[in-house]
Amino acid sequence: MFFYYLKLAWLSLKQSPVISGLMVLAIAIGIGAAGTSLTVHHTMSHNPMAHKNDRLYAVQLKSHEDGHSSGTSDGIYYQITYQDALNLSQQSGPVRQSPMIRTGFTIKTGREDLYPFIAAGRAASRDFFSMFEATFLHGAPWTAQQDKLGEPVTVISQSLNDKLFGGGDNVGQTIDANGQSYTVVGIIEDYQPQPLFYDVNNGAFHDHEEMFIPFSLLPVHEIEAWGNTDGWKQEAISTYQDRLNSELYWVQYWVELNGPEHKAQYQQQLAAYMEQQQKLGRFPSETPESALRTVSEWLEYNEVVSEDNRILLALSFLFLLVCLVNTVGLLLAKFLRHASHAGIRRALGASRGQILAQHMMEVALIGVLGGILGSVLALGGLAGLRQLYPGYDQLARMDFTILITLIALSLAAALLAGLFPAWRIGRTNPAGYLKSQ
Repeated sequence: MFFYYLKLAWLSLKQSPVISGLMVLAIAIGIGAAGTSLTVHHTMSHNPMAHKNDRLYAVQLKSHEDGHSSGTSDGIYYQITYQDALNLSQQSGPVRQSPMIRTGFTIKTGREDLYPFIAAGRAASRDFFSMFEATFLHGAPWTAQQDKLGEPVTVISQSLNDKLFGGGDNVGQTIDANGQSYTVVGIIEDYQPQPLFYDVNNGAFHDHEEMFIPFSLLPVHEIEAWGNTDGWKQEAISTYQDRLNSELYWVQYWVELNGPEHKAQYQQQLAAYMEQQQKLGRFPSETPESALRTVSEWLEYNEVVSEDNRILLALSFLFLLVCLVNTVGLLLAKFLRHASHAGIRRALGASRGQILAQHMMEVALIGVLGGILGSVLALGGLAGLRQLYPGYDQLARMDFTILITLIALSLAAALLAGLFPAWRIGRTNPAGYLKSQ
């Protein structure tokens, strides 16, 4: 019976192409608007490390004096100082840990066909790659000894490897970056989690980093940070060393721990560290605090999904609801227009349930067609967003899950909209239509 009802539904749509097209278009416009906002919201709220959410933690320390506004909900800055990052990285405790900053490099190749260019980079510890599960194509992270000594080594992305060397295994090659020579020890697949959870204060959605170097190279090569720097007191900073010794917040710090019990132990370790620093004349607050936030907590804390995005999502679904109300009216008009057909089928022995199933099949077909067209409209909307807002290049991209969700949503919405018209036509009394025939 399924294919029979499907055939009847298709013939019914062909008999009324204008009204059928209007219904498909009404649903498609609503799905297109909802799909565009849903895709953006889904990407923003996605947790790329959900499977390690109980292991990865962002570290925050309240090292400023009481009464100073940090701009955060709990009064603790998003980042920590270089002094604290260096001190914490020298302590044991976490399974893995990594201080880090986003930076950039001017790369020269000496090739006539490739002019010097800027590549985004990151200074981090070797643990970065295993903590955040970067995939190595060739080579490996730099060694613990190279990490400790600050040797000029680098791990590069696949795209940078292709650009510089034409692809392949180029471990051992050197790169001229910012006038320094770096030896390639590893090549990874382009690493671009969305959102870029480990450094959202520098923008949760931006191009991936192409060159990674040891964090210990900061004082050696005086690496500049491509990101926010916050301070809470007047400090004379005229040299790079002054910056390293300052109380400026400009370093991100992440640790990997073995669950809640290990987290509690590490919090005690942080409390002991802050007490030690207070004795040395730092951490002037009477209530020094630390915070460890999981990836999901970190994304929420940084308001990666803003209230405006949630409002926009709600409005788009309200618009879809308006489109469905219009579809209900069109379906009712269409079904009642062909009520005589249903009356004759009832007279020939069809039950009310069969009439209902026949018309619900037609509604389902309209829903699927509307979902497919709506998905195309959503893709067009996302393409428009990428053109209008360069920062949305990675954000406004639909994945297969969203595509299937939109078609399923369209089908469910159409069935909901068609339930009353189909029930109404199923209640048709055949006697009146037999007299008219």
